[in-house]
Parts: sequence; C-alpha cells; structure tokens
Amino acid sequence: MNLQSILAVTDFSASGHHALERAAMLAAQQRALLKLVYADMDGSPARADAQERLAHLARQLAQQFGIDVRMVGRAENTLHEVAEEARGTDLLVLAHEHRRSLASILRGHPAMQLMRLASCPILVTKLAPGARYARILVAVNFRPESKTLVRLACLLDSDAEVGLFHALSTRDEAKLRSAEVSVDVLKAYRQECMLYAQDRILSLTDSFDARRNRVQSTIERGDPARQAVIQQQYAAADLLVVGNRRRTWGMDFLAGSVAQRVLSWARSDVLLVPHDFQLPTRAAARQRVSAGCGNGQGALLAAGRSLP
Repeated sequence: MNLQSILAVTDFSASGHHALERAAMLAAQQRALLKLVYADMDGSPARADAQERLAHLARQLAQQFGIDVRMVGRAENTLHEVAEEARGTDLLVLAHEHRRSLASILRGHPAMQLMRLASCPILVTKLAPGARYARILVAVNFRPESKTLVRLACLLDSDAEVGLFHALSTRDEAKLRSAEVSVDVLKAYRQECMLYAQDRILSLTDSFDARRNRVQSTIERGDPARQAVIQQQYAAADLLVVGNRRRTWGMDFLAGSVAQRVLSWARSDVLLVPHDFQLPTRAAARQRVSAGCGNGQGALLAAGRSLP
C-alpha cells in the first residue's frame, strides 16, 4: 500500500520551500493527500500574510505535481499544534534548520522535539529535491522495529536502491580487552558477532518489500551514529533512515541520542522513525485521511483527480 497523507511544514524560507517540494514529489509518487502548514516553530508571532502565501503555494504545488493539496490554517504556530495536525497523517516533512538557541541546545532540533509529540515518521530535508530518491540507506539494529524501517524505506520509492547498515558495538570488545583476554579469544568473539549480524541482516532483506528494490548490506564496527553517516557519504545515499526511541528531552540531553547525532552530521535528508510506529493498513489509512479532511480550517485544492 501507499502513504495516504503527508503534512509539510514551511516558514517560507528557501529551505522550507525545499521541504514543500520534496513532500509534493512524494505525494505524487504515493498518490497521497498533501497538507501544508505554516509554522516558524520558534515561538515568533505568525506572519500577517501567512495564509495568503500558503494558499498561493498550495495552488502552485497542486498544478505543478498534479496532486490534491489542503491548506491548514491556524492562528498559532507552535510545535504542539504541528504535532496535533500530524496525528492524521502518515508522514511529516520539514526542513533542517541550524538553531543555536538555548531551547534547541537543550531540547534538540525541532524534529527531535516533534518526535516526542507526534506518532508518525518525520522526514527532515537538507537537499534541494532535484529528483526522486535514488539511494536510501537504512540503519538497523536488529530489534523488531528494524523490519518496519526496511518496509518504510522500500515503500517510499520501489525504484530506489536500498542499503542496510549495521554498526557492531565495540563496548563488549573493550571489556574483553580490559580483562586481558587472549588475541584468539578476541578474534573468535569478533567472528561470532559478525556471523550473527550477517545472519540477521540477511533476514531483513528476505522479504517481499525488500526484494522489490535492489538491496545491499554493510556491517562495520564503531559508534552507530558516526558509522552510519560515514556509510551514507560513501554510498552517496540521498536519504538516511534511522529509528528513534521516544524519550524525554532530559534523557536525550544527558545520555545522547543516535538519531539526533545522525540528524546533525548527515549531509543527506534524514527520515526519523519512532520505534513504536506501525505502518497503517489500507482501511486505517483511508479513515485517517477522511478524519483529517474534516478537522481544522483549510481548503482542499484538487488537481483533476479524487482522493485515493
């Protein structure tokens, strides 16, 4: 099945416009409803001409991509309101912004803050959307949610080349070194970890969703965030998919977050997927779209076709 609805956020900046274009491109591929919302998300007052500019962008995207576009009109533009609107969508899209405010340092990028409020995946755009995603890299950790990451990556574009990446932890190996085990024991441990990882990553590629795409896999050792970014650059992937366990901002600040570091370091677009996210069934997706069209202010701008 396809995604049924996508919510795109813009602040009318150049990067915000890139986010809208990527969202529209995906909506055209998925035959999905696209919803647009204006939000600065830093607490600034809403622009006086925000709704007029948003309506113009909605008409423009509807005509350019041949999709259905709905403008979401709100008087405020807080993160909580964006998250509330995202409850009726399958994907939230926003641009990556470098903010050096105290709130961003403590609580993380707006996308990380939204991850604690919304239940859908969040696509953070860094690249100008000149074409469809050609190479998608998925960082997996072999927990049950890894299957969802792979399925979602394959769902975004069935023609894309998908790469699976896993970073073997070196923490236990460091413990063995501190215990002064022999070189042979250390080599045997490394080999056992590698064989286990190879077996698990093979099981992730052996599915219908994965077989539709050209799937490759890579296993390295080291910090998962840093190694994933290195592999993204090496593979020239234009999208990096990473899971994220929903935690409080205090825990992320003190313990660190792999997803947050990947978001900061990656040169590609990043898709953040909550660990408890489940791909919706077709019936549930249609129900969510119908509910979303009946809530809030806004208008549906049809481009010559009905909703899927």
